[in-house]
Amino acid sequence: MNEIVLGVDPREQSVPALVWAADEAVRRGLVLRLVVAVPPAHDALRYDAIAHQSALRTRAEAALANAEDLVRELHNGLRIATERVNGVPAVVLLDMAEHTAVLVVGSRRLGRPAEMFSESSVVAPLTARADCPVVVIRAPEHTTVHPPTVVVGVDGSESSQAAVTFAVEEASLRQARLRAVWVWPRSVLAHDDGEEGLTERRRLLAESMAGSAERYPDVAVSEEILRGHPVEQLALTSQEALSLVVGRRGRGGYSGMRLGSTAHGLLRRAPCPLITVPLPQCERRTGDPAWADRSRSGRTDRPVPAAPLGTGARRPPRGTVGREGAPGPSEGSAER
Repeated sequence: MNEIVLGVDPREQSVPALVWAADEAVRRGLVLRLVVAVPPAHDALRYDAIAHQSALRTRAEAALANAEDLVRELHNGLRIATERVNGVPAVVLLDMAEHTAVLVVGSRRLGRPAEMFSESSVVAPLTARADCPVVVIRAPEHTTVHPPTVVVGVDGSESSQAAVTFAVEEASLRQARLRAVWVWPRSVLAHDDGEEGLTERRRLLAESMAGSAERYPDVAVSEEILRGHPVEQLALTSQEALSLVVGRRGRGGYSGMRLGSTAHGLLRRAPCPLITVPLPQCERRTGDPAWADRSRSGRTDRPVPAAPLGTGARRPPRGTVGREGAPGPSEGSAER
C-alpha cells in the first residue's frame, strides 16, 4: 500500500481533488498514481462506436497529461505514475483499491438516480465497496480556518472505531486538532432523553476515543455530544473543517444500501472533503456475509489493460488479464 490513487475524470477534472491527493501523497511519503478509465463501447462493431472510443481515449490521455503537469507544478519532487485503463471507471478503481493506501475522487454531484444506477457513477460504488479509505472531494478543505480541525463521527460501532483510527492519524499528519462528535438523535420516548442517557453516551464516546492520546500525543482531542439528525449535525460541525471522517457500515444488495444512511447522506451534504473508512479487511471478511459472498464468487469484471502512459512503483501483478497463455507485463511496466 505505497500509493495514493486519484481517479481522473476526463470530462471534468476536479482540481481540489487533484490538489488534495498530491498534498496527501507528500504528507505520507507515497507515490501518487493518476488513473483514468475509458468505458467500453456498447457496440464495438459499429463505426461510430469505434470513433467514439478513439475520441474517449484521446480525451483521457489529454486529461492525464494535464493532471500530471499540474501536480508537478505543485510538488516537483513528488513521485508520480499515470495509467490509462480500459473499463468501467468504478470497477477499475475498485480493483485497485485493495492495494491502495487512500483512494481520492472528485464529485460531479450527479442526481440521485444517476448516482446510484448509471455507468458513470463512481462515488457511490467506491464509498460503499472499496477496500481502502475513500476521499470524496465535493468541496475544498478549509485551510484558512484556525485552528485546523479534522472532524470524526463516532457512534461506538466497529466501523466508527476504524474511522477514529484513521482520523487521529490524519490530524497528526495535518498538525490539526481532532473533534470527535457523537450525534444523539431525538427519541419519541421521553425516558430516552434524560441525563442518564447523556451520561451513558459520554462514557461510550470516551471509550471510543481511549488510546488516541497515547498513540498521537501531539493531537488535541475534543469530545462532543450533539442532538439531532446525524447527517445534518455532522455537516454543520464540519463547515470549517479540513475533512470529515466517518465509518462505513450497512448491509444490502446494491451499493447505496451497503454504504449506510449517514455516510450516503453526507456524500450530498458534506461541506468539506468526506473520508469514508471501511473495517480492516480481516474483520470484514470474517464478519460480513456480503464479503463472504464476494469472496466465493470471485472477480469476473476485471478491466482490460491499456498501454501505460507513465512510470512509477508498481505493486506485484495479481494475475494475467487476457487470453490464456499470454505473457504478463514486462518488468517495470505500468500495464495491468
